[in-house]
Amino acid sequence: MDPSADTSAKITDDHLERARLLIGYDEASSQRQQITVASEDSIRAFAMSFGCDNPLYCDPDYALLTRWGSLVAPGTMAVSMGAPLRGDPRPDHIARAKRHLFQGIHQLHSGNQWEWYRPIRPGDRLYRFGGQESLEVKKSEFAGRSVIRVQRDIVMNQHGEIVCIYRPLIVLSERSTAAKRGKYRNIERAFYTDEDLGRIDAIYAAEQVRGAEPRLWEEVAVGDPLGVMAKGPLTLSDIIALHAGGFGMVDFGPSSGRIRYQRRQKMPRAYTKTKLGIPDITMRMHWDDDWAREIGSPMAYDYGFQRELWLYHYLGDWCGDDGIVLRMAGQMRMFNFHGDTQTITGEVVDKQLGNGGATVDVKVRFTSQRGEVTMEATATVGLPSLAHGQAQYPLAPAHLAERAKSFLARHHELKGPD
Repeated sequence: MDPSADTSAKITDDHLERARLLIGYDEASSQRQQITVASEDSIRAFAMSFGCDNPLYCDPDYALLTRWGSLVAPGTMAVSMGAPLRGDPRPDHIARAKRHLFQGIHQLHSGNQWEWYRPIRPGDRLYRFGGQESLEVKKSEFAGRSVIRVQRDIVMNQHGEIVCIYRPLIVLSERSTAAKRGKYRNIERAFYTDEDLGRIDAIYAAEQVRGAEPRLWEEVAVGDPLGVMAKGPLTLSDIIALHAGGFGMVDFGPSSGRIRYQRRQKMPRAYTKTKLGIPDITMRMHWDDDWAREIGSPMAYDYGFQRELWLYHYLGDWCGDDGIVLRMAGQMRMFNFHGDTQTITGEVVDKQLGNGGATVDVKVRFTSQRGEVTMEATATVGLPSLAHGQAQYPLAPAHLAERAKSFLARHHELKGPD
């Protein structure tokens, strides 16, 4: 959510006309993410930041004996990685279209789509390019005009090989803060008895990492459950751990001292004063109850990206070292507030054999302690097969592979000799 949004701001025809000009325009990302080069330490820290201790990500000696021959990163680590990619300046018409586009409009991360084409290994330096892929306009009596924007981020390594494509779905809405506040007015913070905590602990105690024992495609049947995983109760410590592991959101994440001062000078609208009169980043609704209430939420809540990490964790534990998460997509249905506990369950819904090898499709849901489904997701997982061999990553789309090579070549031209 964009907490600096103006509740009176409207989505205009001019906004839409300019936004449509951006569809299909890709540009190099010059932003430096928290992590630019993967290492054993950064991979382990990232995995542990969302409660994942899978030895494939965390134990180099263990990973050395797997099919990969080294640690590999959770595929979702790509969103926290990125070295600055040099590129040509924006054309004037694109620069004009982007200027103050949708300023003051509420923005909500409502879903995601992922496709993976290569693993992330220690030593990999990742770059990214991309832009707006689609724009859908909706109108209702309650919400006024709203827009669904899909961004396409293409992440490549130092060889120009596409690692993944990430598509966040952002909803821009004219809904007022009062309307949002009414929707969640009756939500109360969860309280846990020792018995409640015991039931959650029992789930944690029973969780298993498939690990070195192959989960063969032939042994999996449609309707098979994927098991149960717990995440929570969500606390401030979870948010701190996420940022400590490398999820920085660059300019919009928490910062300190002179760096915070510099960012505040650069982006004054991204900072508001606390009750003590201290300017702080507006993204603090993920850890500051007072600010969350100011923008219409009864309490602080998670990052939507956290649930994407948990989904990947769930799938990776299930498929084992020889399996590969190839695609996943999720839709956020409800907020996950501080104090909430999510129970993750899923089942196999289809099996395929083809040029992509042996794969299964699964459905996954996140259910809070209130019995509300807060996220629904689908995924495709490659599994080893007795008849078809090891699971393999697919080839990236040819036109995008060429684009990646072109962007990296231009980067080196602009960079000059080392």
